[in-house]
Amino acid sequence: MNVQQLLAVQAGGSMGLWGIAPLIPIFAIFYFLLILPQQRKQKKWQHMLSELKTGDKVITSGGLRGTIISLKDDYVQLRVPPDNLRIEVSRASVVSVGSAEETASK
Repeated sequence: MNVQQLLAVQAGGSMGLWGIAPLIPIFAIFYFLLILPQQRKQKKWQHMLSELKTGDKVITSGGLRGTIISLKDDYVQLRVPPDNLRIEVSRASVVSVGSAEETASK
């Protein structure tokens, strides 16, 4: 290998680093615009599920509206109007919560 070939190999290696450099800001933008908000939303939802209590009015992912009558490890028993039907749904299917006091004040 002569000196010119050796310099060409070294220059090609540094050009590869410059080729990757624009990807770093792109990854940072994706992280702050997509990944970080999703992680915050997931933490908020987990906190909401851990704070469920008897008497809370909830809406499930399937659109059922009911009042919590008992809590189990992974399941919640709901009383669903108009016939006061008792159903058991997965705790993870609860998407929003409003306590009985909040609903009565509205």
